[in-house]
Amino acid sequence: MPIISNKGINMPESPIRKLVPYAEAAHKQGKNVYYLNIGQPDIKTPQVALDAVKNHNLETIAYSRSEGSEAYRVKIAEYYKRNSINVSHSDIIVTTGGSEALLFTFGSIMDKDDEIIIPEPFYANYNGFSIASGVNVVPVISKIEDNFALPAIEEFEKLITPKTKAILICNPGNPTGYLYSKEEIKQLAAIIKKHDLFLIADEVYREFVYDGIEHYSILQEPGLEENAIIIDSVSKRYSMCGARIGYLVSKNKEFIKTALKFAQARLSPPTLAQIASEAALDTPQSYFDDVKEEYVKRRNTLITELEKIEGVKVAKPNGAFYCIAELPVKNTDDFAKWLLESFEYNNDTVMVAPAAGFYSTPGVGLNQIRIAYVLNEESLIIAVKILEEALKVYKD
Repeated sequence: MPIISNKGINMPESPIRKLVPYAEAAHKQGKNVYYLNIGQPDIKTPQVALDAVKNHNLETIAYSRSEGSEAYRVKIAEYYKRNSINVSHSDIIVTTGGSEALLFTFGSIMDKDDEIIIPEPFYANYNGFSIASGVNVVPVISKIEDNFALPAIEEFEKLITPKTKAILICNPGNPTGYLYSKEEIKQLAAIIKKHDLFLIADEVYREFVYDGIEHYSILQEPGLEENAIIIDSVSKRYSMCGARIGYLVSKNKEFIKTALKFAQARLSPPTLAQIASEAALDTPQSYFDDVKEEYVKRRNTLITELEKIEGVKVAKPNGAFYCIAELPVKNTDDFAKWLLESFEYNNDTVMVAPAAGFYSTPGVGLNQIRIAYVLNEESLIIAVKILEEALKVYKD
């Protein structure tokens, strides 16, 4: 029999999606499942984006430019300028989702066995992208006791070797919802410039920041022009996950020139999705105001309900729509399966994402889960009640 590659064998399963067969089996048993495991917003996509696709007059759905249509990139640059990020359309490459932007970035700046430092817990696919690119993740652990704040800058310094090429952050964070402060970005900028590294910031949740705090982008920090790379996406901002449109942004011309070669190799991003995404940039500010207000209510409801459960510890997020909760169980992977296979409360159960999959350090996060508060408040209250009742009877 032909042999599967070591890279393929080592590719991690998604902690978010691997429990889907168990959820499907629960449905077949007649249970209603509340999905807290995946960041698929229930917010409606802006009508202007849907109308743009519905009313297009294309007679042929042709390839676009490999870097994305110029009209769309010009409009993206205008969006950034409104957010105090001064870039031009030539600093932008449109990709097939933020995932492809990350893959292009890894391929452009790192060779086999190079290293990238990432505060963990982190978006689970960073592990997969690193394995696919043949590079090594070097984790620096942030802690729930500190609300997952940036680890001490000395901890980063200890990990830098001749193989280190970049530091990667997600701001606001998935899975923690932590929002890095301006001061924390400045601390990172100092170490980046000292060691001449790249700083990659996954900023796909930029719009979702709460409590009067402002998002500070790495491209707002002076002196990082040659070091900073932004990963961005329309998926969460406009509730357009299925459009699969993202982009990478950098003022480093050599990086953009290199990433474009990867973009050319995959031909072009999807044409119709670019039409929708370009139109989405005309979404009125009132849309985001309403969405933020809704997420703040959901966050507050979720945190309040979780804190009522004995033995549960939860970090309060200031951005995105996720939080990490620590449960009084030994292994949330087993617990999550048990919830779907063997537990129901009023014929309901809940699906969560075991948080160990958001770490690369073995044995860390085994008693944690990630919760996406993408359900309405009533559903969140019910889902947390199910979790509370399950913990009363679960045996490790």
